[in-house]
Amino acid sequence: MHAPSIVHSLKTYNRKTFFSDLGAGLTVGVVALPLAMAFAIACGSSSITPSTGLITAVVAGFLISLLGGSKFQIGGPTGAFVVLISGVVGSFGFPGLVLCTLLAGLFLIIFGVCRMGSLIKFIPYPVTTGFTSGIAVTIFCTQVKDLFGLQIDRPVPAEFIAKWQCYFEYFHTVNYWALGLSVLTVVVILVTKRLCPKAPFMLVGMLVSTLACQCFNLPVETIGSRFGELPQGLPMPSLPEVDWKQLPQLVQPAFVIALLAAIESLLSASVADGMTGSRHHPNTELIGQGVGNMASALFGGIPATGAIARTATNIRAGGKTPIAGIIHAITLLLILMLAGQYAAMVPLAALAGILVIVCWNMAEVSTFIHLVQGPRQDAVVLCLTFILTVLIDLVVAVEVGVVLAALLFIGRMAQISNVESISRELEGEDPEEQPGRSRYLRHVPENVEIFDVQGPFFFGAVEQFKDRVFRTLEHDIEYVLLRMRLVPALDASGLHALEDFLAYCQRRNITLLLCGVQKQPHKVIRRDSPFMQQLHVENICENIDAALERIQQLQAEKGKTEGL
Repeated sequence: MHAPSIVHSLKTYNRKTFFSDLGAGLTVGVVALPLAMAFAIACGSSSITPSTGLITAVVAGFLISLLGGSKFQIGGPTGAFVVLISGVVGSFGFPGLVLCTLLAGLFLIIFGVCRMGSLIKFIPYPVTTGFTSGIAVTIFCTQVKDLFGLQIDRPVPAEFIAKWQCYFEYFHTVNYWALGLSVLTVVVILVTKRLCPKAPFMLVGMLVSTLACQCFNLPVETIGSRFGELPQGLPMPSLPEVDWKQLPQLVQPAFVIALLAAIESLLSASVADGMTGSRHHPNTELIGQGVGNMASALFGGIPATGAIARTATNIRAGGKTPIAGIIHAITLLLILMLAGQYAAMVPLAALAGILVIVCWNMAEVSTFIHLVQGPRQDAVVLCLTFILTVLIDLVVAVEVGVVLAALLFIGRMAQISNVESISRELEGEDPEEQPGRSRYLRHVPENVEIFDVQGPFFFGAVEQFKDRVFRTLEHDIEYVLLRMRLVPALDASGLHALEDFLAYCQRRNITLLLCGVQKQPHKVIRRDSPFMQQLHVENICENIDAALERIQQLQAEKGKTEGL
């Protein structure tokens, strides 16, 4: 296991690097301020306040930079968790979320210790795009109330259709001042980003709307009017009174939170590698993420992961080492301690406007359209994951999406696998077996049947093997040769099919031989002692020529026996 990146970075640390990290850390801290509060509010629970998001960014952000495997990673709350957090709090309350976050952190540590960092990358791209776009739509739906300043006097339903029915029912209560502030926030962000790309445009948009709200005393809801003043510091770490009987029910959402955190953090670290030419250590990163999430829960925070936009901002601002991420967390803590009272003035419409921009960026509309226009099977996985995320929940969407993508992949691999009878095709060109010779004539006896097995020989290809081989053997065949030079992998199901076929051949007094067996299938076959004893090691030949010579030898031995 690799040591955290900060250990390697400090070996060559100097004053110049520190000042680069200082500038980047201060910049990212300012950028993260409105996002941390906005994501907390987007969870839609009165028990999750803007201070909850700030505490998460401080605690988890500090530990992810300190213990993680990426030099540039910036950790904190992200939009990916909003849907999951909302569902967990709605079903189990905030204490249930704390327990769920602790469990997710433990899962992440287990992922890292078991070296699963590289495996996480195999989650299909249509699945990640589908649930990311679905999350963007869901977050936007949660912000319609604050975006339009709707005066809804009952809890907004969590379900997509019921939520929009509620919105339409109360749409006559639109607060046009709130809508104006939302539009102002979006416009200021877009203009600032266009004219001054290096500026913290999210913060600029929030500040302009807050000043407009205070200067004109606009009748809109603010952080203070809904949540009260923010605490001026971190709370003491503690565990709320949790119902441990809920633990079995929390395993599934905790695992999905951990999986989502792993995917997003490793994706963010990979983006950072692409921008800088460095390399992160995925398993160390997962352990850092796990510790950060467990600590966040103990301080009353919510799940956290690596944030791609903030990580990219860190790199563009000159961040060189994990010290920049630590400074980012300290910056947020100082803002919380010194300016927390002023955060109560921020209008919720401004944060809703910020989340509109975030949702648009998350939706990846061009990527979504490109995938829909691609292979039909990938488009089905994408659309199904998206629809399930929006209409049901993210847990179901990820499970169904991954399982469906795996089944489609198995189907594709099964299509690649093939079994053909080639007994009469060996008397022709075969430069692969005999390089440098245009024609090589092999004598194949009439009582020999040769099958060319191609592609991975796994459970998805077993039925095709049975259909092609079991049903095509003629009664006068005495030897069957399976040519496996194009079989890169063999699993337990494939080995079992070979065992069945060997038994089938033995019942008909047919001798089975294998040739051209690659390294992995050969290793699997040799481990099965009963199969090897019945097949005989001499009947596993290096190539087709050695196999034909072995058949001639067996025929000669049989002739001598019959002569006696």
